[in-house]
Amino acid sequence: MYIGIDVGTSMVKAAAFDGTGRERAVEARPVGLALHGGVVEQDMEEVYGAVVAVLEELTARVPEPVELAGLTGQGDGVWLVDAEGRPVRAAASWMDGRAHELLDQWLADGTFEAVFRRTGGAMFPGCPGPLLAWLDRHEPESLDAARAAVYCKDMVFQRLTGAARATTDVSDASMPFLDPRSRTYDNGVVELLGLAHRRGLLAPVADPITTAETRGEGLPSGTRIANGPYDLPACALGAGVTAPGDGLLIVGTCLAALVATTDLDLTGEPAGLYISTDRPGHRLRAMPAMVGTAALDWVLSTTGVRHEEVDGLLASTPPGAHGVRVLPYFAPSGERAPFVEPRLRAELTGVSLESTRADLVRAVCEGIGYAARHCLEAAGLTGSLAVCGGGTRSPAWMRLLADVLGRPLRVVEGEVGARGAVLAAAERYGVALDTAAWTRPTAIVEPDPGRAAYYAKGYQEYLARLTEARSRARK
Repeated sequence: MYIGIDVGTSMVKAAAFDGTGRERAVEARPVGLALHGGVVEQDMEEVYGAVVAVLEELTARVPEPVELAGLTGQGDGVWLVDAEGRPVRAAASWMDGRAHELLDQWLADGTFEAVFRRTGGAMFPGCPGPLLAWLDRHEPESLDAARAAVYCKDMVFQRLTGAARATTDVSDASMPFLDPRSRTYDNGVVELLGLAHRRGLLAPVADPITTAETRGEGLPSGTRIANGPYDLPACALGAGVTAPGDGLLIVGTCLAALVATTDLDLTGEPAGLYISTDRPGHRLRAMPAMVGTAALDWVLSTTGVRHEEVDGLLASTPPGAHGVRVLPYFAPSGERAPFVEPRLRAELTGVSLESTRADLVRAVCEGIGYAARHCLEAAGLTGSLAVCGGGTRSPAWMRLLADVLGRPLRVVEGEVGARGAVLAAAERYGVALDTAAWTRPTAIVEPDPGRAAYYAKGYQEYLARLTEARSRARK
């Protein structure tokens, strides 16, 4: 049995696979997010406790020897830990917006662009650079008390294995401090952000990823486990996206577009990031928008619609949603890809007393589709496109998405991130697995030519509305 652990933002999951990649069982447990005034935090003990709980439940359901385990989880944010990996304070989530004024300053004085030109990473309020700088200015005692500023999976790995020191991997370290050419920290970036005196908090980059044996919490003592990559590149591995030009769209809490590449282009508008992978010279050009299914969840909760009603509602209103339009920028920290706009917010237009719940739901799904198309174009998609994430559970939304994107979708269902974590661990340990079988798509969804042509025009109108909204956000 192979186990993949995926420590998500709102849900912690563990999945068991057999040697052919067949998903045997999944256990999941929700974890909380504390949101107040743009601050978004998580209780690290709750997160770690959820990891141990799902692993205990999974191994009880499938009581077979564990060949190895792979660990992945949410990226970015700041998880301050002591020498044993225990929390110094609550984790600042990647969704956190408290550093937006600092980022505004860096956008204005050129620091933001200077960092992008060195690393290919466009900072946003919830990435470690701005968050560490904010904490250094407003809560220095927390940084003083910490041994390391790590990422989510790094904290979990240290606790599961009892490692003497926290480490991270090249994928998590890619934003914003990693030089993608040397695959080591760029001390010039650390200095640009005013964090030279905090350099010791950055966890050493293990290249390739760290392996160890577990100490008996959640998994049997002595289980082989690998730390990483984080959830975006793990999903790319789990969906079989490794050839240059091929892409992955993750329709999850966030909306992430990833394209495999061997290029490194540090010109153009700073946006997204390059995620380094275990293969030197191979990267993922990532455009991870802040909000994906979270936007739909907000509309459903606001209108009182249940998730199981979505497909029926999408079928009951035509493309264009009777004139209702949505710019889906619902995150309190604005947007980070395919552009950075900390003050941008969602816009809902064309609503009248005649608008229905179905119109609102379709308009949000179309808006997310347009945002996805924008991200994929910016990421340089030229090959096939795989899709994964919670949004794939709606066949009607997948058909709509294929129409909006104007291309076939390789739908990969199940725990794709956990699957990718296992594949990464197998590579690290030299365990031969049939990657093609492990990453086979569940379905291929073809676009309808007529609707695709309609949405091609709608996409141009979307870009025009977005340009106006970005202009207003800067005033």
